[in-house]
Amino acid sequence: MMETNMNFLIVGAGFTGAVIGRELAIKGHQITIIDQRSHIAGNCFTERDKNTNVMEHVYGPHIFHTSDEEVWKYINQFGEFVPYINRVKTTYNDQVYSLPINLHTINQFYKTNFNPLEAKKWIDSIADKSIDEPQNFEEQALKFIGKDLYEAFFKGYTKKQWGVDPTELPASILKRLPVRFNYDDNYFSHKYQGIPKDGYTPIVANILNHKKIEVKLNKKFDKTMIKDFDHVIWTGQLDQWFDYSEGRLGYRTLDFEKFESEGDFQGTAVINYGNQEIPYTRISEHKHFTPWEQHEKTIYFKEFSRECRVNDIPYYPIRLVNDKALLGNYIELANKELKVTFAGRLGTYRYMDMDVTIKEALELVNKIVIDINQHTEISAFYHSEV
Repeated sequence: MMETNMNFLIVGAGFTGAVIGRELAIKGHQITIIDQRSHIAGNCFTERDKNTNVMEHVYGPHIFHTSDEEVWKYINQFGEFVPYINRVKTTYNDQVYSLPINLHTINQFYKTNFNPLEAKKWIDSIADKSIDEPQNFEEQALKFIGKDLYEAFFKGYTKKQWGVDPTELPASILKRLPVRFNYDDNYFSHKYQGIPKDGYTPIVANILNHKKIEVKLNKKFDKTMIKDFDHVIWTGQLDQWFDYSEGRLGYRTLDFEKFESEGDFQGTAVINYGNQEIPYTRISEHKHFTPWEQHEKTIYFKEFSRECRVNDIPYYPIRLVNDKALLGNYIELANKELKVTFAGRLGTYRYMDMDVTIKEALELVNKIVIDINQHTEISAFYHSEV
């Protein structure tokens, strides 16, 4: 029979671990959170650059966007968010265009003066109608927008981002027509969009600030720790828990080349590079993520995507056919484990935005509490999509 108040070990001090830890602590449980890194907040970690005082998104840009009012209210308890609209530019053949593809992009690209109706007819006329049932990402894109726009805005960038030819990626990645027939260049379409005034690190620190939570950094997990706790929440890589016994799940990782200069380098936060021969996917200039601040100097980063190797930081799962088969094997193993629940982006091997991460963490705690109160075994997984 389980105790009503339990002693939990949570592995990972990112958003998933922090939110689960806080919500369980509020319910009266004792929480120890460990992280092998020297800081909290996972890949959302931000800090001031020492030379320029610019707020640096150390593991790449993070913009909080959601239409979930509950999540927005939750995160705003822990720090002030400043409204921020992400306006992404992309270069192709020495021209700069707005993303997502919108009326301005179309008119600039084709040197036209279309209104929305004319643009719709034009896109319809250039879409590849010979493709009935798209079998891959490339065919899906060609069916939607035709060869020219696909090659300019998707082909090279996608190949660099994923490390495989777009013909090897599933069509499902591109679920709907990636075009707006107006001049709206807000990259996201969510109701709430913002960036924390003081960065993400203090937000996570405030979430973790509870008398029943103890955080230990620079601490690597090993399975001898399990015996000291009633239950473990694992937010690390799913395959890592099993010492990669079935093989390694595929991830992409990112390398950042950092530069410092005077003034303003590119005039905006993010510029993508669509040409395949340019090795980096984008350049981000971080002072533009805090337009309410003034900085004489600037820092910017060239971002390179590649396959994740043994000691690299995993960023996002590839989830190709082989990975999904392997994932099935690991899920089967995980469901036989006792005393552990797998959670978050790495623990469930899914790409998740921050708002979804928080939402799932809140839901997971509610379900765990029900199981505890009903004296039922805590499950290995609680999310609906596997």
